[in-house]
Amino acid sequence: MQDASPTKRLSAEERRTSIIEVAKHLFARSGFHGVSIDEIVKEVGVSPAILYRHFKSKDELYESVLHEFSCTRESYVETVVAEDIGFEQVLRGMTTVFVNSIINQPDLLKMEMHSQLEGNTASQEFFLNRWKSFTDYIEYNLSELINHEKIKPMNVEAASLIYQGMIREVLLLKCLRPTDRLTDMPIDEIVDEIINLFLKIITPA
Repeated sequence: MQDASPTKRLSAEERRTSIIEVAKHLFARSGFHGVSIDEIVKEVGVSPAILYRHFKSKDELYESVLHEFSCTRESYVETVVAEDIGFEQVLRGMTTVFVNSIINQPDLLKMEMHSQLEGNTASQEFFLNRWKSFTDYIEYNLSELINHEKIKPMNVEAASLIYQGMIREVLLLKCLRPTDRLTDMPIDEIVDEIINLFLKIITPA
């Protein structure tokens, strides 16, 4: 009987990727301050020396995790540049893109919540920027619609904040809580209802 083949040795790039993936889940679960280097190396199955060969510090590793997330930033290009499409259709399209992004990567939302509690400036700016294009689009188009008297006058910054707050609450409900009172209601159905409610509020009777 022949011996089992030896475990394949990871290349430097593969090892770096594996460390980032493990750190991503640990930081999402416990926050930056709640995770130690010892815990990371234990989960990865390497020595601290090997980890420090790839990352000089826990701060650098955390920044690499954020960079990894930045490579999966949402793209709204196809939604926004489509011809003959109005504010409602683009709003629905952009919201769908953003919601699906978080549903597919719930660790993003978890890390965002930890960053707010920990006061981590770098990560707070990172997550703020993830919402920025979404925010800018809503505020700009609400202003344009008001100028053309198609919707009632309002504080567009506040309206955008209210809308994003409702969407964020749905994501928190569906991504972070083991059970919720809307278990039987799919997230896309809830989001659709929120969009309908928002449009009803801003549109004159």
